[in-house]
Order: sequence, then C-alpha cells, then structure tokens
Amino acid sequence: MAEQLDSAPCDPAPYDALLLLSFGGPEGPDDVVPFLENVTRGRGIPKERLKEVGRHYFLFGGVSPINDQNRALLEALRKDFAGAGLELPVYWGNRNWAPYVTDTLREMVLDGRRRVAVLATSAYASYSGCRQYRENLADALSALEAEGLPLPRIDKLRHYFNHPGFIGPMVEGVLKSLADLPEEVRAGAHFAFTTHSVPDAAADASGPVAEHGEGGAYVQQHLDVARVIADAVREETGIEHPWQLVYQSRSGAPHIPWLEPDICDHLEELHGAGVPAVVMVPIGFVSDHMEVLYDLDTEAAAKAAELGLPVRRSATVGADPRFAAAVREMVLERAATERGAVVERCALGALGPSHDLCPIGCCPARSERSAAAGADSPYA
Repeated sequence: MAEQLDSAPCDPAPYDALLLLSFGGPEGPDDVVPFLENVTRGRGIPKERLKEVGRHYFLFGGVSPINDQNRALLEALRKDFAGAGLELPVYWGNRNWAPYVTDTLREMVLDGRRRVAVLATSAYASYSGCRQYRENLADALSALEAEGLPLPRIDKLRHYFNHPGFIGPMVEGVLKSLADLPEEVRAGAHFAFTTHSVPDAAADASGPVAEHGEGGAYVQQHLDVARVIADAVREETGIEHPWQLVYQSRSGAPHIPWLEPDICDHLEELHGAGVPAVVMVPIGFVSDHMEVLYDLDTEAAAKAAELGLPVRRSATVGADPRFAAAVREMVLERAATERGAVVERCALGALGPSHDLCPIGCCPARSERSAAAGADSPYA
C-alpha cells in the first residue's frame, strides 16, 4: 500500500544527506584564469584570451559573489531543516571551483553517507543546467571508485522552475521594483524576463525527447514562469504589463546561432517604441551571481542610462526562506516517492511538476559521457 506523505512529514529516508551542487567561482584575482580554465577545459582557449574573458571578474576584485551566496543558501537550508525537525546534513560542492564536487562526495562517503539527494543551483532543463551537472557527478563517482571507496547512490531533485517557493520571491521582487520606479512611468513599464542565452541547437534538444523542437523545454519552461509572474503581478496591481523573454550572457562563436534577443538590444527596441520604463527580471538565475551583476547591473544598466530609459532590476531568489522551504518539500516528496508513497507535488503554471529521473535522450550530451542520476546512469 502506498505510504501517505503526511504520516511521516520529516522523514528523509532513504536519504542520509543533501548535496548543494553549484557552478563555483573565483574568490580572488589569482583565481580568475584558473577558474576559467576549468570552465573551458578541452576547448583550447589561450590564457591571454581567458584574461580578456575574465575582465568582468576583475572589475569586482576577482571575486564572484556566487560562493558567498551559496554559503548563505547552505545556512538557510540548514536553518529551515532544523526548524522543521528534518535531520538531514547538507553539504556543498561545485563544478568548477573549490569546494569541488569530487572532494565533497569523498567527504560525504567518509562521513558514512550512502544515499544522497542533490539540489543543483539551476532550475531549468538544459545541457549546461542539468545534464552537465549529472556528468560531473558521474566523473566524481568514477574518481571515488578508482580510489576504492564505496559509492553512494545519487538522486538529483526535480527541476523547480515552477515551484511556488521559487516563483513567490520573484513575484515579490517585481512588485518592489515597480514600486521603486517613478510614479509617472510605473503603469507603462514593460517586463524583460531574462535568462542565459544558449545555442539554438542546445535549446532545441533540451528536456525529454518528446519536448524537443524549437526552443525545447528550456524556452517553454521560461515562458511558463514569465506568464505566471506577469499574471501574479497583474492580480496584485490591476495593471497588465507587457512582457517578453529575452537573453543575456552569450559567450559563443558569432557564427553559431544563439537564443535572441539580447537584453541590451531589447532595451534599445523598447526605447525606440516609446516604452517609458523597464523592469528586468532575471528568472533564469537562482542568485545574484556575476552574470547578473555584470550583464544586467553593469552592461544593461549602462545601456539604459545611455538611452535615458528608466530601468530596475528585480531580485533573484537567493537564500529566501521560501526557497529553502521549497527545497525541504522537494527532498521529502522525493524521499516519500522512493519509499512508494503517492505524493502531490507543488507546481504553478501550465507545465506541471518535472520528472524525477532524467529519461534517456534528455538534454543530450555534446559527446559520449556517462551521467549519474538518470535513466542512462551506470551508477544505479
């Protein structure tokens, strides 16, 4: 018989730990180029080019804010878990900088952890936002196996782009940004929902095979979140604000098509059309890391100032207590599901809750590489 979730509201079994898995970032000027070498490994990019690419890090003292933001989220998760009576240790590992995920998994194994739930700091389906993290986990498990250590079983939590605990703080951020605009332009403000641009081909192949096509699950999921936020703001204010999904942080070769329009181009277009103000809403990012601080708060803000266009940038979710509570809910729902329970999963919008287990062909790899926590994982 299926177990009822509310019969054991804080039972994490079979999990004995949660891993917060993130991108990582430099913590000083001397870290910038080595960090970028990790990010671009295998692409043959010269060191001098990496110094040029890393110029936005040097503008901020060579320090990425993502590490302190992950420390804050780590603390928020531990505080929420303790307050709810959930006894589950939380660890932190990164893809591209210390603490590296391999080192963290080794620590977890030596601490006796054998069944690990993973929260990636990427809410949407895509190769770089999901599959690549799963490849990193497989690489880490392979390294532990070579060391003769016992391997934990790893389960990645579902995509949370449409969880109320993720969307709620963003709605609040848009309302605060609107209120901060001059009153005379507030009602006519447009919303520019922003996310990381990716190559068209990667977007088209994002999500399960059934969702592949123009933009794939990546674009579909962002559009759904944008609609939910715009609708929630309309219900709160009584005003219908026009909106569009736009992109930022393109980094690829110019001859390869990437998702468009770019946020700066979009600001120019809106200004030309007589739009009185814009709220930039970074729905594609969990926290105010470098791509938000530089691409929006620096480059896009400078473009808006050049145009004389009033703009505000709404806050990301970060370590908001509602997000921490959402993570706890997702851990408990996945734990109950693993125990055989039938669980009602929270999700807003039209798409419903995402899958637990990435199916074969979901966000396919650029090359043949093993990935953990999916139907094609060699580590059951």
